[in-house]
Amino acid sequence: MCKDNQFNKETVVKKALGVATVSILALSLGLGKQKINPFSESTTSTNPETLLVNHPNLVTKKEEEVVSQDNESFSTVNNHVPPNLPDFTYAAKIATPAVVHIKVRQDAKIVRHPLNNPLDQLFRDFFGDSFRINPKEYEQPAQEFFGSGVIYTTDGYIVTNNHVVEGADHIEVTLNDNRSYVAKLVGTDPAIDLAVLKIEDKNLPILVLGSSEKLEIGDWVLAVGNPFNLTSTVTKGIVSAKSRDLGRSMENGKLKIQSFIQTDAVINQGNSGGALVNLYGELVGINTAIYASRSASFMGYGFAIPSSLVKKVANDLIQYGVVQRVLLGVTIQDITAELAKKLGLKQVLGVYINSVQDDSPCAKLLQKEDVITQINNRKINKASDLQEIIACSKPGDKIAIQLYRKGKEKTIEVILEKKPDEVRIVQENNALRVEGAVFHDIDIKTREKLKLTHGVLIKDIMKGKFQTAGLKKGCILISFDKQPVKNIVELAKMIQITNGPVLLGMVDPSNGSKIYLAVDFGTRASYEHEW
Repeated sequence: MCKDNQFNKETVVKKALGVATVSILALSLGLGKQKINPFSESTTSTNPETLLVNHPNLVTKKEEEVVSQDNESFSTVNNHVPPNLPDFTYAAKIATPAVVHIKVRQDAKIVRHPLNNPLDQLFRDFFGDSFRINPKEYEQPAQEFFGSGVIYTTDGYIVTNNHVVEGADHIEVTLNDNRSYVAKLVGTDPAIDLAVLKIEDKNLPILVLGSSEKLEIGDWVLAVGNPFNLTSTVTKGIVSAKSRDLGRSMENGKLKIQSFIQTDAVINQGNSGGALVNLYGELVGINTAIYASRSASFMGYGFAIPSSLVKKVANDLIQYGVVQRVLLGVTIQDITAELAKKLGLKQVLGVYINSVQDDSPCAKLLQKEDVITQINNRKINKASDLQEIIACSKPGDKIAIQLYRKGKEKTIEVILEKKPDEVRIVQENNALRVEGAVFHDIDIKTREKLKLTHGVLIKDIMKGKFQTAGLKKGCILISFDKQPVKNIVELAKMIQITNGPVLLGMVDPSNGSKIYLAVDFGTRASYEHEW
């Protein structure tokens, strides 16, 4: 271990002579893209070096294989802190090299106004379809945003928030030692607000993946990131709450899975995607959001995605390009005082089942009005507890559900099934993103050069159905299910109504050759038109 990480007894017990507090007004993190060494004199049998030398090595696969954090990566170190004066320098030195600065650039583009503007519709009813209050299109200038990320594997996979890189045309990653890289977007999970990037390098510094489940309210944590472009900033706080559900206040209700770690460590615009670490420098969460006043200043409430969810999502995106989710197949709500009285519960805790889907793996095991109280011996106090456990599970996992039914306790075992894949379509200004592919409209000059009357450019291709089918970056998609593709709006409509296999026609601009490929879309697509 490096000398910089060694602490003697004199260093550990040194007392704070004074702490200067700087108050900085901040923009909301949600809007921005922009161990203690717990070793005191009384702890004579352990020290940071002997504890950390026993931590598991996360990189256990061969170099050519996908490197990911496995189940055994979770630390078994106890997070409890003795009531002594803390020294945070150890965790800060461990964490800062693995936290990166992310710069996102969006190119200048032509933005289309939505066609369902109520005022436009009102006036068109009177003056005809050609009348519009607002121009149909306008030019949006190039923009830059900033955020943070955490190096997840030694070969360059990086975890950040989806909202940091959403809509990015170019992504640049800068390490703590000022090395800079162009990053590729591997995959995103808007439901949890996570994304994975890839830079090309080896032997990069990473963080041991700590156990967010073992965190307790009152435990010390550090937030590491780049607020306001102030690189490598560290702030301290405690765990204020766990399994926090912010409801529809987060991202206009886009986040479907919420089970946040709440902390009072100061985080602001630019901290998005940065690390929340425990007192041993272990990653226990990804900083994601804050509550802010109308002036967008920090109000003392920060929220991080727990490492249990980070691990599941990151590993799936690296291995599959999408998140492999499971289906429990129930609609649920928190237990209220009225429900507890009606059902004869002794405590106002647990999750109430409103309904069970017919195609659920639990259709014959769970019933309406059941109250789930534990899963795999973990107490379920509210819906976000159950949500986190299911979101962290893999297809084929067996879970033991303890429930309360009609005055009696009962335990059942369920084998979780994979949730059917849903093709997600997102149209952002002049780009269409679907199944790992990014499509752009092509200009008149390109069409004339290739002697085409229609088609869309395959701007980028990542893991997904299109890549599996054989689509190539830089080629022109000219037909979909034997129908001409005029533009990305028409392509989005075609994909939206598609269910099953279709034939795609593609032109390679390098030689003018035409290629035909088949792709199976399976279940019906969901369409998100973001203007």
